[in-house]
Amino acid sequence: QVQLVESGGGLVQPGGSLRLSCVTSASDFSIYAMYWYRQAPGKQREYVATISPGARTIYADSVKSRFTISRDNAKKTVYLQMNNLKPEDTAVYYCNTKRGVNGRDYWGQGTQVTVSS
Repeated sequence: QVQLVESGGGLVQPGGSLRLSCVTSASDFSIYAMYWYRQAPGKQREYVATISPGARTIYADSVKSRFTISRDNAKKTVYLQMNNLKPEDTAVYYCNTKRGVNGRDYWGQGTQVTVSS
């Protein structure tokens, strides 16, 4: 069982920044990719970013050049630095990882990010 706990969400004005954190209990954290997703009210959950075990990163077009995903294997933590936030970034942000041949999904409880003036 993999447990994920997100933190760092909050209320921020447009143009502001937040850094989300996701810590895991998984002892094998360093050898798996980690993901961030988000879900806005009334919408489906959508992909945000990936970081591979070797720290290669991939981003959704909507956040590219504004968000940065990173990882600290010693702390078993993945981060999402969000800059130049926009109202459309308002959502619950979820940390994700996948295990097994079928890629079973593990999710955290989510952290709310609200971008509003």
